[in-house]
Parts: sequence; structure tokens; C-alpha cells
Amino acid sequence: VTSGQLREQGNALFQAGDHAAALAAYTQALSLCDADPERAVLHRNRAACYLKLEDYAKAEADASKAIGANGRDVKALFRRSQALQKLGRLDQAVSDLQRCVSLEPKNKVFQEALRALGSSMHEKMKTMSCTDSKVEQMFQILLDPQEKDADKKQKAAQNLIVLAREEAGAEKIFQSDGVQLLMQLLDTAQPDLMLAALRTLVGLCSGHRSRTAAILAKLGAPCLAAVLGVEHEQVSLAACNLLHVMFESLKEGLQKNFRGKEDAVVLDSSKDLRLLIKHLLELLALEGASAHGRDNALNLLIKVVPRKSPKEADNSLSLWVIDQGLKKILEVGSSVCGTPGSLPVTNNSRMNASVLLSKLYDDLKCDAERENFHHLCEDYVRSWFEGHELAGKLRAIQAASCLLQGPAEAGNRVLELSGIMESVLSLCASVSESHQLVAVEALIHAADKAKRASFITTNGVNLLKEIYKHSERDSIRIRALVGLCKLGSAGGTDFSMKQFAEGSTMKLAKQCRKWLCNEAIDAGTRRWAVEGLAYLTFDADVKEEFVEDKAAMQAMFQLAKSENSSVLYAVASTLVNCTNSYDHEEPDPQMVELAKYAKQHIPEQHPKDKPDFVKRRVRKLLAAGVVSALSCMVKSENLALTNSCRELISRVFLALVAEAEDRGGVVAQGGGKALIPLSLEGTEVGQTKAAQALAKITITSNPEMAFPGERIYEVVRPLVSLLHLHRTGLENFEGLMALTNLAGISERLRQKILKEKAVPMIEGYMFEEHELIRLAATECMCNMAMSKEVQELFLAEGSDRLKLMVLYSGEEDERLRRAASGTLAMLTSLHPPICKRIPQVTVHWLEILQALLLSPSAELQQRGAVVVMNMVAADREVAEQLMASEMLEILLVLAKDQDKP
Repeated sequence: VTSGQLREQGNALFQAGDHAAALAAYTQALSLCDADPERAVLHRNRAACYLKLEDYAKAEADASKAIGANGRDVKALFRRSQALQKLGRLDQAVSDLQRCVSLEPKNKVFQEALRALGSSMHEKMKTMSCTDSKVEQMFQILLDPQEKDADKKQKAAQNLIVLAREEAGAEKIFQSDGVQLLMQLLDTAQPDLMLAALRTLVGLCSGHRSRTAAILAKLGAPCLAAVLGVEHEQVSLAACNLLHVMFESLKEGLQKNFRGKEDAVVLDSSKDLRLLIKHLLELLALEGASAHGRDNALNLLIKVVPRKSPKEADNSLSLWVIDQGLKKILEVGSSVCGTPGSLPVTNNSRMNASVLLSKLYDDLKCDAERENFHHLCEDYVRSWFEGHELAGKLRAIQAASCLLQGPAEAGNRVLELSGIMESVLSLCASVSESHQLVAVEALIHAADKAKRASFITTNGVNLLKEIYKHSERDSIRIRALVGLCKLGSAGGTDFSMKQFAEGSTMKLAKQCRKWLCNEAIDAGTRRWAVEGLAYLTFDADVKEEFVEDKAAMQAMFQLAKSENSSVLYAVASTLVNCTNSYDHEEPDPQMVELAKYAKQHIPEQHPKDKPDFVKRRVRKLLAAGVVSALSCMVKSENLALTNSCRELISRVFLALVAEAEDRGGVVAQGGGKALIPLSLEGTEVGQTKAAQALAKITITSNPEMAFPGERIYEVVRPLVSLLHLHRTGLENFEGLMALTNLAGISERLRQKILKEKAVPMIEGYMFEEHELIRLAATECMCNMAMSKEVQELFLAEGSDRLKLMVLYSGEEDERLRRAASGTLAMLTSLHPPICKRIPQVTVHWLEILQALLLSPSAELQQRGAVVVMNMVAADREVAEQLMASEMLEILLVLAKDQDKP
């Protein structure tokens, strides 16, 4: 093939709108071409392709090469001016257009383009000069102590924030010494002005690495940490948002293609990152910092320190934070309200500290790193336990509780230190409420862990019963009750392994529901009632009573929607138990017989855990408003919404959409929207369960109504994930069915499915032994065949795709024949070259088509008739082959059939 032929081929592809293929042809031609004039033409043509593909930098480079060979090439000059215009270099674009007009003065396209570009430059200049005076004016209003008009100040602050969101405005503020003026606003200590300054700084830092580094150098990490620790909650939150944006900009580097100043600066931002993190860690243990400031600092550390994925090799930031700040994090986790020297904390602070510790521990890669973590935790607990009086022992026990809720392995190691467990048991009998609270909570968290449960069952049950019966304080009784609930549910769902006497669990559950509904008790204490139910609902009798108590269900849902983050896991666990959405495998009957023979224990299912009971419970939860509660839990950007918590919510959603008639209600209450984020992040099991729930909704609902607007495109990736080989057959089948529905809606959705590389997987399932999966894959391919790219695949050299479709059209299974012949009808209608290929793929093609036309099914006859009609229209030789056979007689008979119009 010569370069000239390739150029002609590229021209034809470009005319047909296939710009990527045209680009490939021109590039190949360039590799074969030596003559400068011809190379210049190829560069010019490539520039046109790059413009269409929106790669303006490469379009400019290719056009410049063409101009280098021939400075009077107006096409190349015009294309370069278009590229420069898109790159924002308007002065250079004008220069190229002026040259075009001087070379071809009568060309109206060039004249119009020059006029339009001139007016847009004029507008830009006008805006810039206007922006200069506006920035000055806004800062004058905000910093003028004489200005008493609050509305005027608020408007100026709002304008400044809006201006900072635009790149031109942000650069103007930055160049006009805006950072210095914003520092003055922060120094005023007036919340409104501080908020305006922080939100403007967010605009300046977003996605701009060098500007962020310059702002950080000017403001200083101590100043930012101090603003984060202020008492005013909104200011602290705004500072947290600014720091998060700064972290992202420093970590990701350049996200936007800025010219000029940004290009010239290459920064190593790791020092800046560590400096910021160091000050955040110091803020945790700073006595003067506010409680919500401390929470925001923990929040930030959770977001920016651990690796986003285990595939990232570098966990050095987590190791550095553990060495520098583990003890500072434990200072927050071990704080005991009301004791001297304790830090001010919120209800969520200790849970946030546990989440951070857990994330850091999970980020460790080897035993040596984990051992170092354990030593640091043990040293910290020992430092408080030994040599400090009672207050020190309380801090040590609180630290153990914090670890048990986070990295439980580290918590277990701490409990094994000499004297800790004995102190917990002795403090449970303390007369001081705060001391007793700390000890009972530690006992409850320890009861979760199998290593400690036997020790506690022996030593703690009687103690907890005594506290529950005789304590006068509800806050203590409710916690003692949860301890008993945990120990009482050790048998899980095994009906034959009840820990307590008949009826005891029912009494405990009734008391939990009573406390849950009592709004006079604070939310922090009521959440313990949900903790109790999370364990007691392993018992099917408790589940049945709970779903009958609408007031208790709604009280739990209200708690789930509240700001108390520590309740999320308990709510999700209770709902998983009520819907039986945990994994349970049917035992092999032979193994059961063997176990009986060996006198082994065999788990028994409770009669009220049978499918009919579960279905009824799901209906009652739906009626009580479970979907809106779950949607709120997913929407809240809560640190307690850990991956394991997400997994539980996904399991519940899958149980809620099990019945087709319930799916519309789940979507109407926001379930479809909530499932998308659940299917994209979290544990693999959680993502799969959420994706399967999405598939069920997509199969039976109109996807355009279930997922309106752009949301429908977000559903594609989770559905494609169900096609992976390690998924179950049911998940594969439902994924294929859902994708079939989506592929039938629009070309844009088919393109999205192609982009997610689903087609090879769909093809793979067309060879599946299971007939339903094979059928679903063939139906999916039928809808995908409306895409030009998929049609081309059927003509690819060495491919058996077309042969398979023709053979499937002759199978015994009528549904498979319908799907395969439908695909053939679609392919032959949309892509005539396929008609010529059909006789070449199998010798049985003619008898298969005749069998379709002679079928008793009108649908199969119609598909066969469409294929034959398309083949006759496409190629004379094929038409002759068809007419030489009995096809003509069959068609004549069918044409006279009055019953099948």
C-alpha cells in the first residue's frame, strides 16, 4: 500500500465521519512518505482530525508542521487558528486568521471567523478590565471598618466567592495581592468575613497546584490549623473544606491545562502535605481546639492519609502518621468526659478516632508494620494504666474501647495486658456514673470479640445482670442490657443454640424497643437500644415482634437520619437480620447425616425464618419507610459509613427489591439513586449486592424513569461488573437482562456499554451451557447490534460470531431462535455487507432460513422473511442462490396467508 492510497483512504474515512480511523490512516501514510510537499498535506489533514477529536494541542502542532513546509497554506493556517482559539491563545489565533484573509481576501469564511474572534477578544478585554476594578471594590467594602451596611458586605463577599470559581477571576484575585487581603479578612475574627475568605480561597486552590503551594506558603499551615480549631462550627467546616481542596490539589498536581505561570513551576508537594498533616495531628491533642474542630481534623486525616486502593504501592504517608501521630489520635479516643485533663470532644469524636485507626491499620502491608502499631498502642495504654491513679486507668480502658471499635486485633492485644480486664470488671461496680459507663462500654465492645467472650461469659454475665436489675440510671442499664444482648446472641441464627432461658431474649428486646421509643432519653443513649436489637434480632421471634412495632421501627429510622454517626452500623445490622439478607448456604444432606452420626452439633433454622415470614417482614419495613432511612444513611457523608456498613445496606436493598411488585416503591423513595454509589465503592460483596439490586430494578422497571437524566449512564458500570466470571450464574443472568433493556434505549447507552468493554463478555456468555444465560446473552447482543461498531465485529476476519448467530437461528429452543434470528434481521437491515457473508459461514444457512419461514411461530416467520428480503436486495448472486432453491415457493405461499398480514 502506498502513502497516496492511504491518504485517499483517510479522506474517505474523514468524509464518513470516522475521524479516529482517518487519523490512523494519515499517520500510517506519514511513516511511508518522504516527499516534503506530501508530508505537509498529511500533517494538515491530521490537524483536521485532531480538531474533530478535540485534541487541540496536537492539532496546533500538526498545522504548524504544514505551515513550516508552506507558509502560504491557508487551510493549515485556518486550522491552527481554530486550535489556538480553543487553547485560549486568542492573540496568536487572530494573527493566523489575518494572514488567511491577506492570502484570500474574498473568502467569506475567513472574514466571518476574524470578525467573531475580534469581538470575543474585545469582550474578554472588557471583562478583564472590569474584573480588576470589581476585585478592588469588593475588598474595599469588606475591609472598610466604617462600612455598616451588612447587605452590601454580604453581596461583596458572595461576588468574590463566585469570581474565584472562574479561572480568570481566580487568577486576577491571586495577581492583585488577593491572598494578603484574604488573610486580613481571616484576622478580623468575624465569622461572616472569615467564611467569605475561606470560600474564596477554595476557588483559588481548586485544581491548581502552584497557586495552592503559594497560598500555603503565604498563609502558613499553623494559621490554617488554628482556623480549623475555632469554636464557630461553620467556620471550622469551611476551613476543613479548604484544607481538603488543598490536599487534593497538592496530591493530584495539575488537573487543568493552564498556560504560562503554571507550566513554568514544577513542585515537589510531599513536604507541604506532611507539614499540613503534622499540624492537623497537633490540633488533635491541643487543649484550646474546639470539639468539632477536632472532628473535622479527624475527618480530613481519614480522607487524605490512607491509600485509596491496595493497588497503590506507597503507604509511606500512613506509616509516617502512625509514627508521628498515633498517640495523638489515641488521646482523642481515650478522652473521658468530665475527668480532669480530658480534651473537649463530641458524641462522634471517639467513633471518628476508631475509624481513622482502623483505616491506618488496614493500610499496613506486612507483619513488621503491624507489630510496630501494636507496640505503640500497648505503650500508650500502659503509660496511662501504670503510675496514674483511677483517672489514668479510665483513660487506658477508654483507649482499649476505642481500639476494639476500630482495629479489633490491636484492641484484643491491649485487653491481654496485665490487669486491664480485671480493672474493667471491678469498675463496672463503681458508684460513679461516668466511671461505670466507661467500664460497661469496654465490656460490651470486648464481648464482640470471640477471644474475650468466654472470659466475659464466665465473669461478666452475672455482673451485667446485677447492674441491669439494680442500677437506677437508664444510661447504665441500657448499656448493661446491650452487653447481655451480645452474649445472648452468641448462637447467631442457630435456633438450637439459645444462650438464655426461654422468653429472656423477648424481654430484653421489649425493653430495648421501649427505650428506643422514649424521646426523653438523649440520642446518644438511645443508640445503645439499637445496638441491643442488632444482636437480639438474630432470634426470629424478636424480628417478628420488632416489625409489628411500627413506632419502634420509625424511631430507629429517625435515629439513622440524625447526626449521630455511631448508630449507622447497628441500624444496618438490625435490618440485615430482619430481612435475612446475610449469606446462608443450604447444608449438604449427606454432611448433615454424617454430623448426626458423629454426634456433631447441627445448626437449626427457626420456623419463623422461612421465606414467607421474611417476605412479610420486608413488606412491613417498606411500609414503615425503610427506603428513605437507608437513602439518608448513604447520602450523609458520614465517617461511620464504613465499607462494611455499606455492604450491610446493600444486602438490605437487595432483599427489598427481591419481589418485582416492591421495586417501583423502592425507586420512588430514592432507592435507585442510593444504590449507584453503593455499587461503585465499598467491599466487593457490597458492590455486587448493590449492582444486583440495580439489575433487578432495570429488568422490571422503565430504566429511563427509574434512573432519570444522566443517572442512567452511571448504572452501566455496575451492571457490567455482574458479567465477570467470578460472579454467580444468577448475577450473570440478571446483569445480561438489565443490559439488554439499556441497550434497547439509545445509541449513547450502547456506546457507554461498549466503552465499559462489555461486548467480549456478552459474547462469552453466548457459549454458556446454561440455556437461560445463553438466551439472555443472545438477546443482549441483538440490541447491541444496532451499533455500527458491533456490526463491524460480525465481519471481522477469523470471527465465528455470524456463524454462531446463523446456527442459533436453527436451534430447537424457540426463544433462542427468536433472539438469534432477530439479531440477523437487525444486522442484515443495518449493514448490507453481512448479507453476502451469511452463505459463506455455514453450509446449512439455506435450510435454517427455510425452517424459519416454515415455522408455526409468526414471529420467527417475520424475522426469516426480513433476513431473506435484505439478502435478495443486497447481492444478485445471493438472490440467485435463494431463488434457485425452494425459497420462492415458500415465499409465494406465505404471501397469500391472509391471517398473517
